[in-house]
Formats: sequence, C-alpha cells, structure tokens
Amino acid sequence: MTDEELKTQIKELIVQTLELDDISAEDISDEQALMDSDLGLDSIDALELVVQIEKKFAIKLENSEDAKAALHSVNSMVEQIRKYNKSL
Repeated sequence: MTDEELKTQIKELIVQTLELDDISAEDISDEQALMDSDLGLDSIDALELVVQIEKKFAIKLENSEDAKAALHSVNSMVEQIRKYNKSL
C-alpha cells in the first residue's frame, strides 16, 4: 500500500468514526492538526479514533506518547502505522 492510499484510508476512517457530516475526507489535509483544530476533536474522539486505527491497521500503540504522536496529523498517523505494521 502506498502512502497516498494509506492517507486516503485514514481520512475516510476519521470522517466515518467521528461522524463528520459536514467534512469529507478530501477536506482533511495531510499536515492538518487533528486535535485543537476546526475538526473539533476532543479526548473522547481521540480515544475512539485510536481504537479504530488499531483495529483497521492491525497495530497496537504501545503508550500514550505514541497515541498522541499519531493523532497529530494524517502524516503522523502514517508514520505510526508503518512503525507498528511493517507489512503495510
């Protein structure tokens, strides 16, 4: 899977998981801050998103620092997913 394909899947997962009716996957930029941004993510959203990322991409973020790093942006999610799942 290419990075672009992975980014698209992540963006679609964000929109679906958080039920963002007024935002499409294409509206989310690769570097956009996910927390404290116009997406309006709170700590519960973050937890829900981490759980869905772990399920979908067969990874387990080892600690809260990795989870926080992953939730910085779509690009950082790609880095963490590739770190924990070398087969993607």
